[in-house]
Amino acid sequence: MFDTFLLVARLLLAAVFTVAGVAKLSDPSGSRKSVGEFGVPAFLTTAFALLLPLAELACAAGLVSAGWAWLGASGALGLLVLFVAAISVSMIRGRRPNCRCFGQLHSSPVGWPTLFRNFALAGVAALVLWRSQAYADTAYMESGFGRTFDAFSRAGTAAIVLALVVVAQGIVGAFTLYHVLRQNGRTLERLDAIEVKLGVVPTAEQPQVAGLPARSAAPRFSLTGLDGETVTLQALSESGKGVLLFFSEPGCGACDAILPDVGRWQREHAERLVVVPISQGKADVNRAKGRTHKVQNILLQLNREVAESYRAEITPSAVLVIDGAIARPLAVGAEAIRALVKDATGPPTLMKGERVPFLPVRDLNGGTFDLATILGHRTLLLFWNPSCGFCAGMLDKVKVWETNRPEDAPELVVISAGSPKANREQGFRSRVLLDSAFSVGARFGAGGTPSAVILDEAGRVASDVGVGAEAVLALAAATTPVAVF
Repeated sequence: MFDTFLLVARLLLAAVFTVAGVAKLSDPSGSRKSVGEFGVPAFLTTAFALLLPLAELACAAGLVSAGWAWLGASGALGLLVLFVAAISVSMIRGRRPNCRCFGQLHSSPVGWPTLFRNFALAGVAALVLWRSQAYADTAYMESGFGRTFDAFSRAGTAAIVLALVVVAQGIVGAFTLYHVLRQNGRTLERLDAIEVKLGVVPTAEQPQVAGLPARSAAPRFSLTGLDGETVTLQALSESGKGVLLFFSEPGCGACDAILPDVGRWQREHAERLVVVPISQGKADVNRAKGRTHKVQNILLQLNREVAESYRAEITPSAVLVIDGAIARPLAVGAEAIRALVKDATGPPTLMKGERVPFLPVRDLNGGTFDLATILGHRTLLLFWNPSCGFCAGMLDKVKVWETNRPEDAPELVVISAGSPKANREQGFRSRVLLDSAFSVGARFGAGGTPSAVILDEAGRVASDVGVGAEAVLALAAATTPVAVF
């Protein structure tokens, strides 16, 4: 039984070192970066990144053969002791470099789990080394198990090593394909965001919308700041201010370009808005960026767990949270984020019964129309987006109502995102105004499209915001004045 346990231990170590070695060789740039983060001098990183996986594969080959098990176990134990020492020194110094122990298969900052894993493997290697001489003992070799495995090991060592390498390459290939497809997904989402900005109408009936729906509960989180303090969403919201979560990541040039604005917003809007940058990567790198751009209170996520919980797959992006709920749709890209901050720090939302103030909006011909001049008749303000699948689904119904509008029904004014061309192609007969940043819709408390609100004859807000096709069409069909308090 004990011999079986030792065999399993040897093969386990061989498999671990084979996967680790092949994964590192498949990701040379990541391996060089990792050894550099652990303190290896720059001129030695290339050599270390090559020799380390080769040493791991040599240990794996030795562990497979009964005759060379002691040598493979010795090498494995030495490497694991080296890993434990490097991780311990980094943790003592307060540094948490990414451990790319298995190349692209897994990358995360070192910590106690990493240390314990290497300690456990070192224990297994020490046990195999201690008992490796047993494979040469006569009693062991005379046993049926010993003769069988010895013959198997003499005849099939090369085949086992080859099989382990092939399996490891398959695992690495599968995970690499996963990451490639995931990156392609992010690229497609970036293209979708560009199409929305340009007013391109997708052919799909129901396009994927980035971010969580407005008014939905904001996912809670607990992250560590650069000073080591734990920060939660609940604590950030206790001030009663809006919380702007700004998502960025290392290597994102667009993120770095807007960081000076992020620092300025933190200083200029501190009384009304809590701006919270959420990044990932090394603390010292983010700390240096914070000093350069005067950005404070940067929080670190391990991978992208918080960003993904908010469906923020593209960086830079930002979302506004008020009272624990999503207050505005996700803003993707620098321009949309600036518009979101402007909206969040601008005048308060118009309430039911309030008169519409001076609110100029650009029309399709490049002119300006002031919504405060809508007087003398009830008006349905329809907040629209040609690229919105829900809008596309109700377009024909709106146009039929527009053409056959009863005399006592409200008049229609469309306030839309997208380009003039995209909006002309919608075929509305009523006035169409452009609001690409959705700042007008946000001023009335609209969280997305399609949505609508009614203004009375005096230019006052006369209804709650109706969200969705059914609510919009119900407001459009209202033939009696809506009570105003």
